[in-house]
Amino acid sequence: MKIAVEGCCHGELDKIYETIAYLEKRDGVKVDLLLCCGDFQAVRNEGDMKCMAVPAKYRTMQTFYKYYSGEKIAPILTIFVGGNHEASNHLQELPYGGWVAPNIYYLGYAGVVRYKGIRIGGLSGIFKFHDYRKGHHEFPPYNPETLRSVYHTRNIEVFKLKQIQMPIDIFMSHDWPRGICYYGNTGELLRKKKFLRQDVKSNALGSPAAEELLAHLQPSYWFSAHLHVKFAAVMQHLPKGNAAPRVTKFLSLDKCLPYREFLQIVDFPDRSSSSEGLEYDPEWFAILKATNSLQRTTAQLWNPPMNNGLHERWDFRASEGDMMQVVEDFSGELCIPDNFSRTVSPYDPNNPQPNASPSCCTNPQTTELCAKLGLTDLFTQAGQGRGELGRCQSSTGGEEEEEDGSADEPSEYPSDTSGLSSSFNPDQITLEDEWEEEEEEGEAKATERADESSDIQTSSRLVLPEPKSSISPSPHSHLMELPPPSHSTPKAAPQQEGQCDSFDEDATAARILKRSINEGKQPGSRGTTPTIKRRNQEIYKAEDEDEG
Repeated sequence: MKIAVEGCCHGELDKIYETIAYLEKRDGVKVDLLLCCGDFQAVRNEGDMKCMAVPAKYRTMQTFYKYYSGEKIAPILTIFVGGNHEASNHLQELPYGGWVAPNIYYLGYAGVVRYKGIRIGGLSGIFKFHDYRKGHHEFPPYNPETLRSVYHTRNIEVFKLKQIQMPIDIFMSHDWPRGICYYGNTGELLRKKKFLRQDVKSNALGSPAAEELLAHLQPSYWFSAHLHVKFAAVMQHLPKGNAAPRVTKFLSLDKCLPYREFLQIVDFPDRSSSSEGLEYDPEWFAILKATNSLQRTTAQLWNPPMNNGLHERWDFRASEGDMMQVVEDFSGELCIPDNFSRTVSPYDPNNPQPNASPSCCTNPQTTELCAKLGLTDLFTQAGQGRGELGRCQSSTGGEEEEEDGSADEPSEYPSDTSGLSSSFNPDQITLEDEWEEEEEEGEAKATERADESSDIQTSSRLVLPEPKSSISPSPHSHLMELPPPSHSTPKAAPQQEGQCDSFDEDATAARILKRSINEGKQPGSRGTTPTIKRRNQEIYKAEDEDEG
């Protein structure tokens, strides 16, 4: 089985599927599944764009609406987690996951599914400690604060995932687990992203919540994105009890742009399965049922129950009986039904509605699932608390605002340094400054890029014990020659085939030609570290902004 892994999608579905189709034709392979690691941007119409935390000038429809409307059908089953640049009102309709379009499945705030015997889990959003202990209280229309807090990971989701006992094959997150940068080629990472140096030095790079999950779940593979760079690592865990130590292969990929490393194909051995499609996971649903009473839709701070004599119950792990009850709830049929339905009108290029307000609708998929398992529809409950469920009447504003200063709230992690990050605010670097830089310089450098080869770097190998997990990729590996995605980019010179850099000699790499850091450089121009053009300098110095 071949699984394609993609970094930050940014709504570029057409280009991603075109790239995969090129690989399939060129190498005579068939990709079975696509995993996208956040910033998916499932924007259905103009109202959804107002619920996405990006500067207004970068709010564009992209191509997802074509799949939502039925104009196109995703050619490959696609699974994704949310990031920090999403149509949040859309994803909030599906707190436990569901179809955002035919053949495109969202894992929810947190989720676990099965595909052909492979168990895939995920956590959406990014970590910000001042929102971590709150409930999912946000509801459109968002204000400048909730426009961002809505995509911040919550401790209730991490608590649920920590109840998992059965092995996870693949786990997906948007931001990286804290500390994973020390298990790969850290020097190469800092060569590509110099502004991360201080965070790496102080162990402030990444999510402490994801770090905790990595230690608990110990999946065979962990895929991430967020930092717009390809980075691979191999981490051997401490053994649990008498079990052999497990190894996690970590891979983060870039965003979907020409000359960037945004796609990789990994070969998994086939497994016996009860279904050829996507299936619900009994253990995960048993955990959801057990923890339903812990869920809140308020901004009040909350800590999960612990074995400290103050809580009647603190262990919510699923028993075999609990899992059998889930199977019974579904009458033995765990295949996820094709029950996608549109809840809003899709974008019509022939009749644009630039003044459309954000929609906030109950999703029938969530209603059906909640009724079957006795779960709370968090989005509906949050809306009822505000008396605003239905059509939102006012549009979301504040796209140029920053988060308010709530960084002084205590963190659940005593050693948490995420609020002290010294890096530039990646919200601005990755989605405003970097894109602005590319926009201004792209046309000037297009001709030079067309005449140059891609800058291929080969990283040194990590010397670690062989993985002892049950999944091992194919022993064949080579660098695939890819064209730029079919849009307004120059034709590049062919690449030379070589070894896959960083990740794993057992994986098949799919790599987009990337720009040389020195190409088109003129005397007196910026060097390899771009000068970031920033508005409101004093605000950025004062705010606790470390999002990407």
